Amino acid sequence: MRNRNFLPARSLKSMSGDMSFHIVCFLILFLAFVVVLYPLLYTVVCSFSATEAIIQGRVFLWPVDPSVGAYQAVFNHGLLRSGFLNSLFYVVGGTAVGVTLVLLAAYPLSRRDLPDRKLFTVFFVITMFFSGGLIPSYILMSKLHLVGSRWALIIGVGFSCYNMIIVKSYFQNSVPAGLLDAAHIDGCRDLQFFLKIALPLSTPVIAVIVLFNSVSIWNGYFSGMLYLTKPATFNFQMILRDILFVAQMSPEMMEGIDPRLLANLQSLMQQVRYAVLVVGAMPMMILYPFIQKYFIRGMMIGSLKE
Repeated sequence: MRNRNFLPARSLKSMSGDMSFHIVCFLILFLAFVVVLYPLLYTVVCSFSATEAIIQGRVFLWPVDPSVGAYQAVFNHGLLRSGFLNSLFYVVGGTAVGVTLVLLAAYPLSRRDLPDRKLFTVFFVITMFFSGGLIPSYILMSKLHLVGSRWALIIGVGFSCYNMIIVKSYFQNSVPAGLLDAAHIDGCRDLQFFLKIALPLSTPVIAVIVLFNSVSIWNGYFSGMLYLTKPATFNFQMILRDILFVAQMSPEMMEGIDPRLLANLQSLMQQVRYAVLVVGAMPMMILYPFIQKYFIRGMMIGSLKE
């Protein structure tokens, strides 16, 4: 009798080919992982290593003459705490304003009964490719009396057309038109449908937009450089940039700076550069593993078509 558990030679060859394919994919992904991980690991290791070891190129995978002096110099900066609190305020306020504006724009554009819907959509999409530029934007903020105000980083950079398109696609593909018709038959108005039905059904995409906005505002410093003029309003990234800038200053630019802070930063110049990178990126690196699934879901939502 023929053994039913016996596999033909063709099946064995197919299994062998699949195994080889998986091994090759694993090796490629492992190499990509090493290429991405090593710069992060090198940055952390250098932040704990001695300046002489960094200059001489003796740092690879482990700290050389380890110390925490660079982190002490960074955290002893007087404005670091206020910068951290300011960044939290900008993240919370900017995210709230940005998500609200995106939802208010995306939902009407997702409704097929909106007059001239395609015209309004084109109007929004054009802004993704063409803008007034840096100088007109600054003039506008100045005319609105937002230069030097905390509201410049909340109102001025709140709306994102890219996020609006993601939310619009989600509304179109996840909120059935029949549900709206049924709600209208029961006497539900458009505003009630939006607040009580559409928004609860859109919790995943709202979480994605909240995360997109939060990461963008936390990592941003250029808008703060343009619109913030008082050190008390600087965000976290601007303070870290100032620390890095002090560590790279020429002797002519060192006048008027606290001598103790200056001496500490100059003696730890190489370490401070890496410590600033670690301190600035660490909050989002700690948060990312918990929110990765939302980022992946956001990419999938953005790939949906009408």
